[in-house]
Amino acid sequence: METLSPRKGRGDGQEQDVEAVLDDLYTTPPPDFVARRETAAAAVRTAGRAEDARRIHAARRPTLAAWAANLLLRSRTEESRAFLDLGLALREAYQTLDADGLKDLSAQRRHVVAALSLQAAELARDAGHPLSAPVQEDLETTLRAVLADPDAADQWAGGRLVNALTPPSELRPATAPAANRPRPGSRPAHPPAKQAVTDELAERRRAHEEQLARAREAAEAAEQRLHEEHARRADADAELQRARERTEQARRRMSLAEEELRQARREHQQAESDEHGAEEHSRSAADSLARAERDARARAQDVRRKEAGPV
Repeated sequence: METLSPRKGRGDGQEQDVEAVLDDLYTTPPPDFVARRETAAAAVRTAGRAEDARRIHAARRPTLAAWAANLLLRSRTEESRAFLDLGLALREAYQTLDADGLKDLSAQRRHVVAALSLQAAELARDAGHPLSAPVQEDLETTLRAVLADPDAADQWAGGRLVNALTPPSELRPATAPAANRPRPGSRPAHPPAKQAVTDELAERRRAHEEQLARAREAAEAAEQRLHEEHARRADADAELQRARERTEQARRRMSLAEEELRQARREHQQAESDEHGAEEHSRSAADSLARAERDARARAQDVRRKEAGPV
């Protein structure tokens, strides 16, 4: 009763495979449920397992609230187990505690339901499917039902909710029938005559106090786990933010490096162009120099011949 999935030790390997497929389906976002179900059923059918394929094909797509509740159960195992324990303690306490004792438990119950509902909403948002206000309300109603109703607790613990759950009528502490309750200011018609009656009443009171203590301990443990989970989530968010900042800084540095590389390439291209131009100028100057040298030699020879005179 109220055991958390995944299931273990059920049947042979094929049976476990089917259970694993079904568990995976009910944490699949509802928009993708049918496609994944049909793919899984076809694969199992191709393997010659017609009955397993029928079971998978018969799986019904969960509502968004039911999916979020399933996702919470799978992703927050310790918190979910503590929540189920709290529900068990609360249901026991509601059968015996007086109104004053219930007031404290009801306040803790509301706090734990709200905190766990927020965790489920975060998981759904991280999975790409944020919950609207009506869906969030259905989710909280489901969690209240898990606390109040053992059948609802068993359904949620199975991890395959299809629809949101509805809590039964608000539980009240057990009281004596109106006909048997004494009127205010009246004396008992038959005062206790035996010590056994007093002992029984004292024993009942001790049992009530023990149940209240267990319920409070379960609620405190659930709250502590929720606080720890929020702290872990805050640390993870901070680390994610730091990683994003480092990524942005690296992106900026990379953009600067790419711009510097582009500038260096432009400067290299310009330098190559200047080099080609200088080479052309150098060749042209060399040609001019060679022509000038040839012309100078020719004129010098002409001068020498004229200086020598006629032979």
